[in-house]
Amino acid sequence: MILVINAGSSSIKVALFQPDLTEVMKGQVSGIGGSLAHIELGTDDRNIAAPDHDAALNAILNSLSVQGISTDQLTAAAHRVVHGGTSLVAATPITDEVIEGIEAAIPLAPLHNPNNLAGIRALQSLAPNLPQFASFGTAFHATNPDVATAYAIPKDDRDMGIRRYGFHGLSYAWIVTQFEDRLPDRLLALHLGSGASLCAIHKGKSVATSMGYSPLDGLTMGTRSGAIDGMAVLRMAELHGAVEASRRLNKDSGLKGLGGANDMRLLLAADTPEAAFAVDHFCYWAARHAGSAIVAMGGVDAVAFTGGIGENAPEIRDRIMAHLAFLGDVPVHVVKAQEERQIASDAIRNGAL
Repeated sequence: MILVINAGSSSIKVALFQPDLTEVMKGQVSGIGGSLAHIELGTDDRNIAAPDHDAALNAILNSLSVQGISTDQLTAAAHRVVHGGTSLVAATPITDEVIEGIEAAIPLAPLHNPNNLAGIRALQSLAPNLPQFASFGTAFHATNPDVATAYAIPKDDRDMGIRRYGFHGLSYAWIVTQFEDRLPDRLLALHLGSGASLCAIHKGKSVATSMGYSPLDGLTMGTRSGAIDGMAVLRMAELHGAVEASRRLNKDSGLKGLGGANDMRLLLAADTPEAAFAVDHFCYWAARHAGSAIVAMGGVDAVAFTGGIGENAPEIRDRIMAHLAFLGDVPVHVVKAQEERQIASDAIRNGAL
């Protein structure tokens, strides 16, 4: 069995899969580093002591054992790593060189890669003989051409790694697998949730995506602004300081900044002009960015929606597609997000069994 691990700063989410990708169990340890750490995994639901990631993963392994799944039954651990930089562009077994590459990408994802590494290192300590694999949220977009990834900035800044990377790659990779031999040549895929992005997928490969150097760029999101003029960002930094400006752009903007809530269900149910405007903004800018992606593919043959909003809000899908009605009768698909299953699949393809 393959244990999929998604390690954050104060939580570790896990899912357990059979070789045929049947999900056996899923859960998490939350509140790591605090006094209210809690494990919820299978039938295990209780408070625990988890001062760090080592203790949290140890609690997970012990919980699995109590529920009849020993470490010996695990064939591999597969980790979600947010950023692979320019060197880690495909799922891979974890080696010392891969760890160095994840470390090198920390400046690009300072809030995520250190936590992903903490999960990897904790498991190295707890189960040193268990093979580990990594799947990268940026890897699917490594096929974007240079013209799509380069910012028109001085070369020395570009050489420092300031370029478009794109995210939600595991979600888009899963969408591609679900079409099997029916994959449209030109597929517009939209991952709509609290974080939102879209991807132009041409013959199964990403050729353009809406997120950029960070997940802030592109579509209007739950609490992120989406695309914003760099000079406006500098003005906000001047007014509030760089740290506070970053917090505002990432935590207080998007649907929350426009409509007062970052939950699309609440906004759709609300009877206020602010909520209505926030929903309009979300749909309008999704369609605006969709037009850019369609240009990158030279047209579109089908559209796929995924993510919490993409899957569960037909009104939002319909309103986005209404903006794109000039395209004609384009088939629309809804694909359930399965990033953990994609990570397990990546590990299997890389020899996890």
